[in-house]
Amino acid sequence: MNQIKRVLLKESDRVTHTAALFGFHWASRLEPCVYAMADSLSADYRGGYWDFFELSNSGFYMAPSGDPTFNVRCENGFEGELSADAFGVTACLYGFSRLSFSGMLIADACAGQYHRLWEYALGHAEVEGILGACD
Repeated sequence: MNQIKRVLLKESDRVTHTAALFGFHWASRLEPCVYAMADSLSADYRGGYWDFFELSNSGFYMAPSGDPTFNVRCENGFEGELSADAFGVTACLYGFSRLSFSGMLIADACAGQYHRLWEYALGHAEVEGILGACD
């Protein structure tokens, strides 16, 4: 299995990249959904700037910028600490999953992105925490 690589998107590419993946629903549906997921997953989350990443398997995710860690508590009983990057992967998986079942026009794009991001998560240094939070 090839390791999936990530590339940080430049600020100037963020809008066009997300529009190409998700259409105009990005700003109105998906981005707020991911932020809401982050808020529900950790009392430590207080908003802030997020980095956007393109994956070599055509996937995408975003994560809080910098090196904070987040204490995560999920409805499935998972409790643990995740880096900002792993927290972003987790919040995006939750958001993609939720919207993939929404019946909205963005549903198919979110389903595809969920599977691409899941594939990336399997090779992540914090795979156990991500999968524990998402299982």
